[in-house]
Amino acid sequence: MKYFTCANCDHQIFFEHSECEHCHALLGYVSSLRNMLCFKPIESHLWQAISPQCSLALDVTPQLYKPCYNHTHFDACNWVLAADDPEDYCESCQLTHTIPQLDIEENLIYWRRIEKAKRRFLYLAQRMNMMPLPKRDAQDRFGLRYDFLMPIDGKPVMTGHTKGIITLNASEADVVYRETTRVKMGENYRTLLGHFRHESGHHYFDIMSQLHPELLDEFRAYFGDERQDYGMALKKHYEEGPPDHWQDSFISSYATTHPWEDWAETWSHYLHMMDTLETAYYAGLRVEGNGTTLNSMDFKECPIGGSDFEHILENWQTLTFNLNALNRSMGLEDAYPFKLSEKVKDKLRFIHRHVLEKAFASQTKPHKVLSNV
Repeated sequence: MKYFTCANCDHQIFFEHSECEHCHALLGYVSSLRNMLCFKPIESHLWQAISPQCSLALDVTPQLYKPCYNHTHFDACNWVLAADDPEDYCESCQLTHTIPQLDIEENLIYWRRIEKAKRRFLYLAQRMNMMPLPKRDAQDRFGLRYDFLMPIDGKPVMTGHTKGIITLNASEADVVYRETTRVKMGENYRTLLGHFRHESGHHYFDIMSQLHPELLDEFRAYFGDERQDYGMALKKHYEEGPPDHWQDSFISSYATTHPWEDWAETWSHYLHMMDTLETAYYAGLRVEGNGTTLNSMDFKECPIGGSDFEHILENWQTLTFNLNALNRSMGLEDAYPFKLSEKVKDKLRFIHRHVLEKAFASQTKPHKVLSNV
């Protein structure tokens, strides 16, 4: 994630902000610019950008914007659209097809948290040139839609992906529920953002396998044959658990379930790496190694799109060691509770190589989209 500043007062702001905490100016993310801009209201639902970036690109950058419908009505979004855009929903909210019933107070809180995590995932997808497009209909092979559902009348909601539809149990936005589930499942990491990254792995695998079937043999050499029965593999995993010494070949216990889950777990881990390293890059973080017990960390280039993945891995190992040390100083659990074996690194290399080759970029053109229901 890049670092952003308020154009009105030059104060640092976060990607999630809709108002500057220092000068209280309106803020919003402009997807086409991949930047947070500062605005002054002109009239109801019409904002004028006061960011210097607009004055540098008047020929291509509209100066008048409108907030996303979900910002205006629910305070659930901070993305904006060009004032003449025929859509009322931003690029992120256009992907959301189903939301929980908002007449239940906690559902609005949960939905806001979910959308916030989704936007952070989508920012990285943009940066990696694989922003998903909304799913038009059941025949759309490359589009994506999200259904955020709450369990009703005791009927469970299973988080998962099928044919371009990602379903998320909205209860995951309840911190107590999520942490209880994490402990029950024996996981060392469980977050809303992690759910989005994991499930996106299934979506991008479908894109890769349809647009670039020539990569499947290489995929199977690293992850195994995805054609094996998924239901049987899942049943075996929950009955018998992971194999002995699974850490030598897999990033997580769940990754041992089936090649699809190994892929999705490794994919989400790759996204964790790239987002965190990009944040460190833009923060100007450096670590001076001592040549023996402490490795150095420096950046030749922004990690996203970087060609030297070995250097990226070296920086990642140094950064995560220090993140864990900082967390322990605060009495917290490790920020990075994972082990990178050589086989896992090979899987990450496969992903990085084909991300650079744009193997996961959908060829679908923009189209009319579904709105919230």
